[in-house]
Amino acid sequence: MSSNRAVDRQDVVVVGGGIGGLAAALALRLRGRSVRLLERAAEFGEVGAGLQLAPNATRILREWGVLAQVLAAGVEPQRLVLRDAVGGGELTHLALDAEFRTRFGAPYVVVHRSDLHRILVDACRAAGVLLETNRQVDRVESTGDTAFTCCADGDVFESDVVLGVDGLNSTLRDGIVGDQPVPSGYVAYRGAVAVEQMPAEVNLDEVVAWIGPGCHLVQYPLRQRQMVNQVAVFRSPAFDRGESDWGGPEELDDAFRNCCEPVRSGLASLWRDRRWQMHDREPTDNWISGRLLLLGDAAHPVLQYLAQGACQALEDAATLASEATKHSDDWPAALRATQQARILRTARVQRNARTWGEVWHIDGVGRLLRNELLTNRDPSDYTHIDWLYAN
Repeated sequence: MSSNRAVDRQDVVVVGGGIGGLAAALALRLRGRSVRLLERAAEFGEVGAGLQLAPNATRILREWGVLAQVLAAGVEPQRLVLRDAVGGGELTHLALDAEFRTRFGAPYVVVHRSDLHRILVDACRAAGVLLETNRQVDRVESTGDTAFTCCADGDVFESDVVLGVDGLNSTLRDGIVGDQPVPSGYVAYRGAVAVEQMPAEVNLDEVVAWIGPGCHLVQYPLRQRQMVNQVAVFRSPAFDRGESDWGGPEELDDAFRNCCEPVRSGLASLWRDRRWQMHDREPTDNWISGRLLLLGDAAHPVLQYLAQGACQALEDAATLASEATKHSDDWPAALRATQQARILRTARVQRNARTWGEVWHIDGVGRLLRNELLTNRDPSDYTHIDWLYAN
């Protein structure tokens, strides 16, 4: 153990300054806990484009007092729409209207990832969270009633508990689960551009997913309809051939060659100098080691098909803050209760996201059957989303 000790001990140390880590820090600080957050990057920021926040997340943001800021930065779309990427026709939709908001107690919002991140950083700072950058955490140790967060520079921070919220490639998960991310074989290309830079007209009141054989394109507005966010996802032939470098831009256009013109034209606005290979992990039955608890993508990374990655991280944070209050100073009990409350739900989200991806990307007779079922769906039927949004 290094002799370099931080003088002021905190109730909680959060490892990871992404959306999940900031959410956990804010939730606990608002419940009166002292919190130090350690981010390895030189400054706070998020790489990416848009994200979707369903009512199970926006209810929590409202409780934390930041929903109004998120609404001001984002867009409340009027509909979620599924379209066939080949034929172009609408398959089904979900109205995000007053009935929807009443049923689930909050709105559906789309927002730029960096805007949500900035709002959470500002809220944490205003609440008194100690925010530190350039902090590479090597390991966490627990002895008795203390957790020790050991940094690469030799500094050690003492706290009652540590939260590992260091993402899909979490190093803190290694000592608890010891598994590896699972590649899906699909890769995502993103792009968020001004409306006037779009090569084709996009409906600025909808979140649209064009679903096709081995590929899909999602489009929706951002920043009070001044921008359009796009995500193109496809199965990589290079991955299927067993190549280590897969999903390159040379595969992008070919993956969508059989899609309708609105889909193909949208590809021109994507960033081609970066890509996101899509991974998740197998659900696990334990996120705890001593006084360390994993949260967010470090605990339950999920494929993007349900648009629930950030939402589940917010749920984690709210649950932990509630359990910490219930259990007062018994942190081990609070960690166990949080895990018990969250582990089955997040596993269900992970598994359903995988299944939903298969449904989106099916081909042949399966695609025809899927389209028939979706076309005949009653748009007012909430059967398949109540479990997700009403929790």
